[in-house]
Amino acid sequence: METRDQESVDLEQSENPGIYNIEEQNEDAQQHVDEEQQGGKEQQQAEKNGNEENNEYAKTSNQAEKNQYADMNNNPKKPAPSASEQARKTQRQIPDNIEEWKELLVKSIGLNKSFEVQVREMTFGGKKVGLLFLSVFAKDSALTEIIKRLTYLETDSVMDHDSMHTFLECYVPAIQITTTNSFPKMIDEVLMGNTAFYVDGEPTALIIDAKTYPARNPEQPSLEKVVRGSQDGFTETLIVNVALIRRRLRDPNLRFEMLKVGRRTQTDVCIGYIEDIANVELVESIRDKIKAIDIDGIPLADKQLEEMTVNSSWNPFPLVRYTERPDVVSAQLLEGSVTIIVDTSPSAILLPTTYFDLVQHAEENRQNPFMGTYMRWVRYLGMLVSLFMMPLWYLFNENQALRPQWLWFVGADKVGQIPLILQFLIAEIGVDLLRLAAVHTPAPLVTAMTLLSAILIGDIAVKTGLFINEVILYMAVSAIGMFATPSYELGLANRIIRLGLLLTVFFFHQIGFVVVTTLVFIYLAFKRSFNTPYLWPFLPFNAAGFLNILLRRPLSTNKKRLSIYRTKKNRKQPI
Repeated sequence: METRDQESVDLEQSENPGIYNIEEQNEDAQQHVDEEQQGGKEQQQAEKNGNEENNEYAKTSNQAEKNQYADMNNNPKKPAPSASEQARKTQRQIPDNIEEWKELLVKSIGLNKSFEVQVREMTFGGKKVGLLFLSVFAKDSALTEIIKRLTYLETDSVMDHDSMHTFLECYVPAIQITTTNSFPKMIDEVLMGNTAFYVDGEPTALIIDAKTYPARNPEQPSLEKVVRGSQDGFTETLIVNVALIRRRLRDPNLRFEMLKVGRRTQTDVCIGYIEDIANVELVESIRDKIKAIDIDGIPLADKQLEEMTVNSSWNPFPLVRYTERPDVVSAQLLEGSVTIIVDTSPSAILLPTTYFDLVQHAEENRQNPFMGTYMRWVRYLGMLVSLFMMPLWYLFNENQALRPQWLWFVGADKVGQIPLILQFLIAEIGVDLLRLAAVHTPAPLVTAMTLLSAILIGDIAVKTGLFINEVILYMAVSAIGMFATPSYELGLANRIIRLGLLLTVFFFHQIGFVVVTTLVFIYLAFKRSFNTPYLWPFLPFNAAGFLNILLRRPLSTNKKRLSIYRTKKNRKQPI
């Protein structure tokens, strides 16, 4: 009966196709309207429940992703995680299937998208093996030797369940090898340049240190040159820098702790200290501040690390000491300092730092005590001249009554076509322009460019009557004093103070000079570097430390470490 009814319906549909087409269209239209209404209801429901992020959160099945959305809602300032970060966070363990392992590599590290990310698949001992590495860091000779050794395995040999242990102990010819079952750690190690050795069926990976970095050989430091002494300086490779220090300090208590900074850069930061000398609280304070850094990265290395750990804000004075010399770092470690070495930086940071630490130079200790003390005093004199000579000359020139009788020669008989204060400001800016131009000029042309510019511009400015000879003279002497400052950062800070003194003398005369000098001194007295007074040993006064600043004492009489470091052992020599 049902078959007969169906045949009649088919016959009627064939005789009147238009009617049935219209009915089908009406049904489709009605279905479309129903779908739109249903979609509208769903949209209204989604808007009622929350925004799109909450809707996505509700659809998310993975618990780790739900936690990430919750973190984003609770902390809107936190940047949204990338697809690579999500893949690394959601997959904590290394999978035991090589195909699944490769799929995760595509999501997390960009396999098949980034040309330097490569996986070498092979079969050894009846097991599928994958070598994950970055071609720009991989050491070809080491990896080739590893593959060569693995080819000795017979195809019919069967590895037991502990394949990774067997590979590690018997077949992999590498010195530094570690085992991990953490997928994020494996990715981090590969990004450092190591090679991940994966065997199908095993939820672990071997991390093989078979990397090489682009590096240059140690060269003479550009800012801390000495006539006598070592001519090797730090490079941009952290391993080389640590080796230069280890070569000088063969102390079993010397420690180098490795930390990582930056979610994206994963920059290696090394904290160096001598365990039985350095202050434990200082080391812990530095370590905690570095660990507390939460930032995308520090591609500019130590300077960005300084800004994230030292509360310097708009302070022009440096609160850390930079050095390019491994012998200076070694000497300071023996005194109780702590050093920070950042990968890709050719300098090291020394902590804690005082103002008088920034005016020390290695050349003083390469000479005998008498000559070292003389050179130190000359340097101090150059810094004082750089700071105060130009403001005082301008003050005495504008107020003749303040000038002492024995300074009868101070002052100008005639003034150029430009006011004196503008002459000084233009000269200051001109010296800075010459310095910047020298940085960006090819090395063979630097000397000729600076000499011609300084001599020609100064001579023409005086002959045309725009400047006077005294301004050019005192500006040149002040510039020499600034460049004689061992710390480049301190020299720049002193220049800013000199400009401030010039302007205050112009507006407020002697009162401005006294007030600004006093305010700068009080400001420095209250500054601290890792809980260390910045003007120590002057404030608070320490007789032994102040004597050590004034004189380059003979090594045989320098038997105690300075109290500012609060070291565990105070004596360097027996009584």
